[in-house]
Formats: sequence, C-alpha cells, structure tokens
Amino acid sequence: MTALNRKLIRDLWHIKGQVLAISLVIAAAVCVYVMYLGAFESLRLTQSAYYDRYRFADVFASLTRAPESLLDRIRTIPGVAQTELRVSAIVTLDMEGVSDITEPVVARLVSIPPRREAILNDLFIRRGRYPDAARRDEVLVNEGFALAHALEPGDTLSGIINGRRREMEIAGIALSPEFIYKIRPGDIMPDDRRYAIIWMNKRELAAAFDMEGGFNDVALKLAPDASESDVMAALDRVLARYGGRGALPRSLQLSHWFLNNELTQLQSFGTIIPIIFLTVAAFLMNVVLSRIVAVEREQIAVLKALGYSNFQIGVHYYRWSLAVAVIGIAIGIVAGSWLASSLVSIYNDFFRFPVLEFRIAPEIILVATFVSLAAGLLGARGAVGRAVRLPPAEAMRPQAPAHYRVSFIERLLLGQRIAPASRMIIRNLSRRPLRSALTAVGIAFGGAMVIEGMFFLDSMNFAMNVQFNVAQRQDLTVSFAEPASPGALYELAGIEGVMHLEPTRSVPARLRFRHRSRQSAITGLVDSPDLNRVVDMDLDPVRLASDGILLSTKMAEILGAGRGDVLTVEVLEGARPVRRVVVAGVVEEFMGTSVYMEIDALRRLVREGPVLSGVFLQVDGMYLDDLYDRLREIPGIATVALKDAAIRSFEESVQQNIAVVILFNQIFSGIIAFGVIYNAARISLSERTWELASLRVLGFTRGEISFILIGEFAVLTALALPLGIGIGYALAALTVATIGNTELYRIPLLVAPSTFAAAAMTVLVASGVSSLVVHRRLKRLDLVGVLKTREQA
Repeated sequence: MTALNRKLIRDLWHIKGQVLAISLVIAAAVCVYVMYLGAFESLRLTQSAYYDRYRFADVFASLTRAPESLLDRIRTIPGVAQTELRVSAIVTLDMEGVSDITEPVVARLVSIPPRREAILNDLFIRRGRYPDAARRDEVLVNEGFALAHALEPGDTLSGIINGRRREMEIAGIALSPEFIYKIRPGDIMPDDRRYAIIWMNKRELAAAFDMEGGFNDVALKLAPDASESDVMAALDRVLARYGGRGALPRSLQLSHWFLNNELTQLQSFGTIIPIIFLTVAAFLMNVVLSRIVAVEREQIAVLKALGYSNFQIGVHYYRWSLAVAVIGIAIGIVAGSWLASSLVSIYNDFFRFPVLEFRIAPEIILVATFVSLAAGLLGARGAVGRAVRLPPAEAMRPQAPAHYRVSFIERLLLGQRIAPASRMIIRNLSRRPLRSALTAVGIAFGGAMVIEGMFFLDSMNFAMNVQFNVAQRQDLTVSFAEPASPGALYELAGIEGVMHLEPTRSVPARLRFRHRSRQSAITGLVDSPDLNRVVDMDLDPVRLASDGILLSTKMAEILGAGRGDVLTVEVLEGARPVRRVVVAGVVEEFMGTSVYMEIDALRRLVREGPVLSGVFLQVDGMYLDDLYDRLREIPGIATVALKDAAIRSFEESVQQNIAVVILFNQIFSGIIAFGVIYNAARISLSERTWELASLRVLGFTRGEISFILIGEFAVLTALALPLGIGIGYALAALTVATIGNTELYRIPLLVAPSTFAAAAMTVLVASGVSSLVVHRRLKRLDLVGVLKTREQA
C-alpha cells in the first residue's frame, strides 16, 4: 500500500463523523433515485405485462344502442384485429346488511360472455370461479370493492337494475386491465367503498336493460401497423347514427390516463428530487475539502518536497471525494432497492395488479452511481485546484495572521462593554466573511431541504380547499343515466331536505385548435352558479357569458389556446353539430382538464331543448338518510355523489399514496439537514482547535471556549434561518415548475407558516445536537497534543 493510500484511509477514519454525514447526503439522493425510478420501472413493467397478457384494448367507444349486426362492419375497418361488443350500465347498490356504509354505492355493470373465452380486457379471477351460464344472476366483483366490504364468493349483492331490485350472487373476485384505476363518475379519486365493477352474463345484462341483440359499448384491438386515428374516425362514422359519443384511444381511456399520470409523477419525483439533493452534496463536499486543504497546507508542501507531483496530489484528494461518494452510493443503493420494493407494494394496494414484476434495472444503478460520482468530483474540483496550485515554499510557511481591527458591528456597539469572548466571535466572523457566508449557506440548505420535503402537503391541502370549499359548494351531485327533462329538477326540488339546487348539462365533444385536439366533456352551468362555481386565477367566482367557452388552465395549455381564440367544437351526441366557439376565458382548476359553458348557450350549441344531465343539491344534513332512500327510488338516476364522501376518499388516498411519498421526502430532507449542519459544526471545530487550545493555556475556561465556538455557530445559524426559508421557497417553486403540472392535477406553489416553522425547528435542533457534540469534544481536548502541531485534530 502506498503512502498516499495509507494517508487517505487514516484521513477518512480521522474525520469519520464528517465523512458519514456527507455520505448520508449522497445516500439520500441515490436512495430517492433508486426508490422512485425502481418503483416506476417495476410498475411500468407490471402494467405492460398485464396489458399484454389480458389483451387490454387500444380503442374504446360508447353509444346509446346499436344492433349486434354492426359487428361485421366494425371488423372490416382496416387495422382492426379484434372486436368486443358489450353492454355496460351504471346502477345503484343497496348495501344494507352487507356493509356499515350509509352513503350511496354505485356499480358499473359490464357484460361478459356466458362461457370463459379469450376476450379483450380479459379477467383475472383472484378467488372463486367464472359465473355459470346455467345459474341466474351470478356475477364477478372487482377485488378492491370486495376487500372494502369483506365480500367473498357466495355472498349476495342487491342492486337497483333499470328500476327493479335484483339479487346477485358473487361467483368470484376479479381484476381487469380496464379498471386498474377505478373512479366513480363525478369523483376525483378512487373509492372502493362506494364504487364497484361488476361483470355479469351478457344475456342477462342485455335483458335487464332491454338490449337483447344490441350493445352500447365497444372495445377494439388494433393490428401492429394500424393507424389509430384512421380506425377511430371510421368507427365514429359507423356509430354516429346510433348515438356514438366519440371513440377514445387507449391514451385517454380513464383508467390508463390516471395510471399514466401517476407513474409520470413518480418518475418526475425520482428525477428532480435527487438532482437537488446531489447539488447540496456537491456544495458540502466542496466546503469540507476546501477546509481540509487549508488545514493540510504543510502536509501538501512536504509531499511536494518529497517528489509527489501535482497530478498525484490532485488524484489523492479526488480519491478522497470518490471514497466518500462510494460509501454513500453503497448505502443508497441498498436502502433504495428495499424502499422501492416497499413502495411498489403500497402502489399495488392502490392499483391492484394480478402479479407484480419487481426489478431494479441495471441502468438505474449505473446512472445513480455515475451521477453521484460526478457530483463528488465536481464538489472536489475547486479544493483540488487550490491544493495543486500551492507552491511548496509558500505552503511550508504558516498562513499570515489575520489582521484584526475594530469591526463594523463593534462600531455600532461603540460605548458598550463587550466581553472578550463575544468580541472574538464578532471579529472572527467579520474578518472571514466568505467562510462565514459559505457556512451560513450550508446551514440554510439544511432548512431549505426540509421545506422542499414538506411543502407538497401544504399545496395539496390548499388545492383541496379550493376544490371542495371555494368551487364545489354543493352537498350532493345527482347524475341521470340519460338527459332528463326540466320536470326532474322540479321533482328533486320537492324532496324534503333539499334547500337549493342548480341544473347542469354535460355534453361529450372534440375540441380543436389549429393542429391540436382533445376529446372532453363540456359542462353547462347556470350563468352565475352558487353551488358548483368556476373561479379565475385569483379564485374569484366567474360569471359565465351567454356565449363563448371557458377552459381550465391545463386544457388551455393542451390546446395551446387562450382568451379570444376560436375553437372548433365537434359535438359527439345528438345531431352532432360542428361549431366555432370563442374562448371567453381561462379559469383556475387544480384537478383535471375541464371545459365550461353557460347552460343555455350549450343547449343552443347542441340544438336541444332545456334538458339536463344532473343536478347540484344543497341539503339539510338531518334528512340525508331519507334523501338517499328517496333518490334510489327515482328511475333514471344513475349516480348520487356525496361531497363529504369524496373528501374522505381523497384523504384516504392521500394517506395511502401521496403521504407516503411526502414522508420519504421529509425523512431524506431531515437526514440532509442534519448532515449539512453537523458538517458545518465539525469543520468549525477542526479549524479552530489550535486557537481554542491556546486560549485554554492562556486561562480561558472550557465554558468560555465552548461559548466562542458555539456562539459563532449560533450567529451563523440565526443568519441562515431566513436565508434557508428563501432557498426553500425557491426550491419549492422549481419543483412545482418541473413536476407539479400534469393533466391529473396541478400543484400550486404554497408553503404554510407551519412548514417554515418546522424547517426552522429542524435547523435549531440539528444545530443544538451538533453543538453538544462539539462541546463534548472540546471537553476532551488534549492541549499538549494540539499545541504540538497545527494539523487537524
């Protein structure tokens, strides 16, 4: 072993506390990268395998009703490889005696063949068996709903199917690639307690809804060389006269769209957060190595005098940084792989896949290793440059003593009696402003990382408050299976407990602007809605114009359109008119991609009378249970959505999914904060050891020298607190700009005072713990040993 290698090992062991602290910062970055990207790749692999194995369709379309004789016409569309004609309907379930839930429970019924065969969107039966065609009303239920209500094969469910109560026996518990992300109509988050997917024999389901020999839902699998847009256009032409609502590609199918957005968000977390962590690690590496080089000036001079070249000395210090990085990489890879497995299991509880395909791709490990080593080398670059530029003769001389003079602060305190120890603190900080500033910035980064890890929850809470308190102020939302007449509004108004109500109309349409297009639903509201309001960028209610269309911020971004632009609107139901409509404005929404019009303007656009798709209700809470019973009896009502239940569902989803991600960020941010602050304290100790030992010999007590060092650190911590808040807010803004804007939801930039307080408290606690460590080391200070050499103790 060469002399430099022995020196490297001894140096690393001598400051093992600092080495471990820096390694943990790097380990946190590597761990986050491996955890998020490993989970992302595993879920993406699982998704792809699931789609392929169970033949997830490429194109979907719904319609009012069409005869099965259209099957041949659809099959002959160029590019169609497989076709599935189905019957689908929304029904209300009666869960009395089955579950303790009191809110309305809705189920989507989907037809399946009488006997098991290879169909599109095929089923994986987790427990039980496929329904027996010879036994009436046997069904399959999705696994999430079954677990939420403790249902097993052999249990029965009661549903209101086309106005008639019907008992259904559960033959099995199943999964389908079509419903990985199961969201109830009108909700914004999945809710397994209140929404079920039920698969039923096609003959029985068609008979229940008077659709014998017909279908109202179609799924297509395309040939490898097929043009998706051409197939969709041809399918729309075939289904147009049968109430077709426009074909959807797989990319816009609800479950796939939500799942992809979730995975994209996971991938973004795994890319942006580690970059921020590694930037802090590189800064910390630079500060530590710079101080080490300053302390080892005489050692460097001796090495050069003994014949070691600048290249060898430079490589030595680069190897120091690489050794620290390798320790962090090893810890990060092991911890990240374990956490990735745990995160995939958490996501599987949320999404429900038949089999998990977990693996950490080698390229993830390679990228994490390469980037971390690069960060270590980059952090060491400045310090290595100073080391190799030191001429031996100059390095052998002690550094010129600092020029002490009356500082600016002392002038401000002119006439005040300042104790010698306090004067030392003031002068030491003021005579080395750059070093003091770098230390303060390092401590500030510790607090900033805590803000970065915690602000997501503040932003989500703000978005939910806007969604459920500022915009959506109704208690219930009633949706009809088919557009209803104004009489339905009067009927609902007459139910006891209903205090106020507003109609709504929803129309599927394809919006085009220049070369961009997007299929969506246009929601019609009264001109000045009070229950379901539309708000602008300042969160003030918007009055809907008698003409024109309002786009949410994300929809406007997707279309590339703004206020005053003219959209081509192709209505996908009824007479299917095509109109040009002016964008009247852009409104703020943190979830989804919504489009709004004044309800009468929308009716004129569609060329229809005063029909409605649903009603927003404000009700007296005392009558809720009776109101549910009454609504279940009204034919034509498809769903009843309770806002309080949606809020609870969101909170549960946040706890299961988003909160886990935020918790990981907070833990890693806390590790980095402690690592940064501990290093700052230890570096200050290593630089001042000789000086403090001299003061002890001159008669200063242990308490006084501790006061000098810890006092300096306290002043720097006080200066770092506001700086850390500013850096933390800037990092939060950067995160929002890079990963906080998806089609699923937008993260507003909001940091609550409690988060700033938590960051400040973390810095103060970390500073306190680090000060205690420094105080203990000062108590054990070997005065004779320290004064024999000015090298690092």
